[in-house]
Amino acid sequence: MIRLFDFKLSGSCHKVRMLLSMLHLEYQLIDVDLLNGDQTQAQFLRINPLHKVPVLDDDGFVLRDSTAIMMYLAQKYDAASWAPKTPEEHGEIQQWLSFSVNEVFHGLATARAIVLFERDIDLTGPQALAHSSLETMERHLSGSPWLACGQLTLADLACYPYAALSYQGNVPLSPYPSVQNWIRQIEALPGYVAMPGVPAPA
Repeated sequence: MIRLFDFKLSGSCHKVRMLLSMLHLEYQLIDVDLLNGDQTQAQFLRINPLHKVPVLDDDGFVLRDSTAIMMYLAQKYDAASWAPKTPEEHGEIQQWLSFSVNEVFHGLATARAIVLFERDIDLTGPQALAHSSLETMERHLSGSPWLACGQLTLADLACYPYAALSYQGNVPLSPYPSVQNWIRQIEALPGYVAMPGVPAPA
């Protein structure tokens, strides 16, 4: 049985929930209340000493980090559809996975966390990086419907949540029409699941 240690407001967890749904995999969701410090308790630290979610437990195989989990699930459960097939595809997808955990996280995700959780931190830097990240995505998506390989890949699921939630960090998407179109494409996919703050597609 697959178990996902999850926090419902986490974009990193949402990436994994979307992929599990698109892979048609049954799993048990285990809530880790980050706001009340569940991630610092000894029981959770035995699972992930980095005190972060998501964590996947697939019949005893435990894996942390959203991008590692997504790559594992793709390769194990539907390599034909989701896993990279050539070194070029692997590199193209990986560069966007890295973008999701660096530029997107430190910009879009950080701005959202500051606003959503009312943290006393200056928004200026994260918002500037958020706009820079969206500009990078806009340039790419203006010439391609997807982020990597000209088709839906893990790169799109990895970058989607915090881009779609940008308004929660007071970062508007109005200057980025191609990003908005890309978000709508993802939300129209079979198996798409919404998270709090993102309306389900009509």
